[in-house]
Amino acid sequence: MGEPVLLVGKLKAGYGGPPIIEDVDLRAHAGRITVIVGLNGAGKSTLLRAIAGTLQISGGEVKLNGADLTGRPPEDLLRAGISYVPQVENVFPSLSVRENLEMGGYIIPRSQVRNKISEVCELFPDLKGALRRPARTLSGGQRHMLAVARGLMVKPAVLLLDEPTAGLAPRVEVSVWDSIRAIAATGVAMVVVDQNVRRALSHADWGYVMSLGRNLTDGPGPELLHSDDVGGLYSAVAKESRGP
Repeated sequence: MGEPVLLVGKLKAGYGGPPIIEDVDLRAHAGRITVIVGLNGAGKSTLLRAIAGTLQISGGEVKLNGADLTGRPPEDLLRAGISYVPQVENVFPSLSVRENLEMGGYIIPRSQVRNKISEVCELFPDLKGALRRPARTLSGGQRHMLAVARGLMVKPAVLLLDEPTAGLAPRVEVSVWDSIRAIAATGVAMVVVDQNVRRALSHADWGYVMSLGRNLTDGPGPELLHSDDVGGLYSAVAKESRGP
């Protein structure tokens, strides 16, 4: 695979009290899909926020193409090439689709914005015919697509996606994963947190399983599907989804 684009080592972060994640390692390569799975509360989303700079890091390091970006603010990380799409509040409902995309591309030269919008609409054809519509009128799947498209407007080296298929119908999940694979094919390093363990690992070039804020195991996605650690995770996630 060569050298990783994103290298996270011994990362430690939290919300002011005891750390939520501790000694977490992660590598992501250009053109590859890296997924992070685990039970609710395992620290998956916290890890993405720490990498993206929206959460203070208290230990460890974050490097992009060998450059140490540990502790830098989100704006600096975005300019360096790390784009983050949170699970919620990831679009502006009252703005049009085009305006959302323009907001996503605020750090690139204005002369390039129109061409970049055309590029992301090739990846997400549903958005092409909806550029003038307010984002609030989009379906759930289209909103997810718009959020990801906004993240691509800055031409990132790494795209961090937090639960991009949450709450979507199975057929829409398939479409979102098709888009993720298409984005990876352009050379972007994709890092995806997802609750659907089987589907996520089946698409992963490399997967990480987290438990209680730490790395539990990692490996090629298809191999992890058959590991004992992940086998137990399937049952636990299914139990969580059913509730008490």
